[in-house]
Amino acid sequence: MNTRLALALAVSLGLAAPAYSPAADAATQAAEQANPFFAESPLPLHYPQFDKIKDSDFAPAFDAGMAQQIEEVEAIANNPAAPTFENTLVALENSGAVLDRATTVFFSLSGADTNDARKQLQADYSAKFAAHRDAISLNGKLFERIKALYDKRDTLGLDAEGLRLVEKYHDNFVRAGAELPDADKAKLKEINAELANLGTKFSQNVLAEVNAAYIVVDDVKQLDGLSAEQVAAAAEAAKARKLDGKYVIALLNTTGQPALSNLTNRELRRRIFEASVARGSKGGEYDNTALVSRIMTLRAEKAALMGFANYAAYSLGNQTAKTPEAVNAMLGQLAPAAVANARREAADLQAMIDAEQKAAGQPTFELQPWDWAYYSEKVRQAKYDFDESQLKPYFELKNVLENGVFFAAGKEYGLSFKQRTDLPVYHDDVSVYDVFDADGSQLAIFIFDPYARQSKRGGAWMNSYVSQSALTGNKPVVANHLNIPKPPAGKPTLLTWDEVTTTFHEFGHALHGMFSNVKYPYFSGTAVPRDFVEFPSQVNEMWADEPSILANYAMHYQSGAAMPQALLDKVVAAARFNQGFATTEYLGAAMLDQRWHQIGVEQVPAPKDVLAFEHEALVKDGIFYAPVPPRYRTTYFSHIMGGYSAGYYAYIWSEVLDANTQKWFRDHGGLSRANGDHFRQTLLSRGGSVDAMELFRNFAGHEPQIEPLLEKRGLTEAEAGK
Repeated sequence: MNTRLALALAVSLGLAAPAYSPAADAATQAAEQANPFFAESPLPLHYPQFDKIKDSDFAPAFDAGMAQQIEEVEAIANNPAAPTFENTLVALENSGAVLDRATTVFFSLSGADTNDARKQLQADYSAKFAAHRDAISLNGKLFERIKALYDKRDTLGLDAEGLRLVEKYHDNFVRAGAELPDADKAKLKEINAELANLGTKFSQNVLAEVNAAYIVVDDVKQLDGLSAEQVAAAAEAAKARKLDGKYVIALLNTTGQPALSNLTNRELRRRIFEASVARGSKGGEYDNTALVSRIMTLRAEKAALMGFANYAAYSLGNQTAKTPEAVNAMLGQLAPAAVANARREAADLQAMIDAEQKAAGQPTFELQPWDWAYYSEKVRQAKYDFDESQLKPYFELKNVLENGVFFAAGKEYGLSFKQRTDLPVYHDDVSVYDVFDADGSQLAIFIFDPYARQSKRGGAWMNSYVSQSALTGNKPVVANHLNIPKPPAGKPTLLTWDEVTTTFHEFGHALHGMFSNVKYPYFSGTAVPRDFVEFPSQVNEMWADEPSILANYAMHYQSGAAMPQALLDKVVAAARFNQGFATTEYLGAAMLDQRWHQIGVEQVPAPKDVLAFEHEALVKDGIFYAPVPPRYRTTYFSHIMGGYSAGYYAYIWSEVLDANTQKWFRDHGGLSRANGDHFRQTLLSRGGSVDAMELFRNFAGHEPQIEPLLEKRGLTEAEAGK
């Protein structure tokens, strides 16, 4: 990095200034020229140069990028000219290009394909990045300029998007502490730096332990119920861990584990479940209880510093929900019906257990969490005369993606896709597609990364490598990441129904990013309130079982035969099966998140009491039901230790909008270009440039109603009795 940028970074982070050395400066400049982050990628749509990016490139790009942005910000803040929209906000929108390129790729790879070097970089830079953000958002002179524009915003002659940019920048700076006294700003900086470090440590612990907490099986007979492909995968997983001749069941990050649906060995199911729920709370290097206690203490302190009763009140202020009371009312309305439904489902499962044990001449046993998935599949099979094993041969991964997900996007929006193999990828599992609009012009590039691996965090997500903006001229490069178990070499990837709907779901996020048509980067794509961002993705799930779409991709992977119509009908009929369980496990996590973030500093439990607090919270909220634990327990609940703090409710909040939207599509004739274009034009293309609820009203023509959600999840009295 050159000396001028190094000096600026040193000032921004409070470091000692480096000594000047012409020879060193020349060598550094040569290194910068070879660093792929110091200039825009020359590849199509500025697609990242994964083949040229080395881990050693990140730190120099971070350092220079932060220094460059601080210099840009100082120039804006100290501009002697009166503040204008162009010389202040547009200038801020254009700042930090090197840092943005480097951090976008780094954090994407840290989630999708981490390694020791990236883990160390994340640990080394978490606090530095927090300090950098604070150096900008707590810059008093910069805020004065933003406030001056905000105070006279109605006289600036701006269009609606420009006016909203002024308002959002002002709101963000205020929420970041710009109006605090200097002493409080200093305290806030300390809190933000520590939270950044603790959050990184928590997420790294979760990933490390989910990889370390695998279950070893000695006898293949214990794997009865798994398919031959699943047994082969377990043998391969054991071999990779130098356990030749044994079998390994790897864990995913959720409480429930896929193998529990099929394994007939009850003791093995118990072992898997107990290993899953014990993560982060059993002592040792990955124990997260102390981290949880400290993180919640710091968040409560931060909320108090900002003048809020608790962190949820602070966090929800710029979401569509606005207040904890609104979230509590929504979740509280759903919880009793969800638990009642789960108890009815449990009665069916217990009846099957009793009947099976009696037929076998064995004493019965009480339904436990590790039994639910196994017996619910049996009940599903008895009730609808099919099970997941019948479905999977019809859901081969590439066919689902290209003839299901892409096909639906073509029908709804006129999109077309072409796989390309000339662009570099960061892992062999990754595939890349050009995306073309209805008029044949290129809309975006789509990256698809489907498989679970030890270097990848749990869950499924979308991210943007390049975000659309008319200001920069950029078109989107977006990626979807799943965690589908990879089959042994040469075997097909056959999906469960949940994996199919997840593939459609994540592509809904991708569409939101690809359809973005805004001027300013601030508003691009999925840059919307957290409790709105899941809405478009949930809508896209509706096409997974749309008969015309399902018939196009549900083909047997060997024969190519279409899934029989009778089985198609059963899939659709079973859509609300097990919804009591699904809703209860989700609400358990969502309400637990709120409990953690609606307490003050003095109420935060000590590390030894973290699990007791969790249990008491579930009981108080009426969502505790032993056979259905929360989807995530606190000690591996990465969502709420990261970007979804006090925000896990967003999925169900968004689902209200989703259910209303699905009803709108059905009422207007279902899947059609006219309906898709209306959704795209009024909502998907607008990013965050318009208030989220206004976008919904522009699309639907009315305020959201909760009844469609209750019906969809079988939570109305009429539905519950069916």
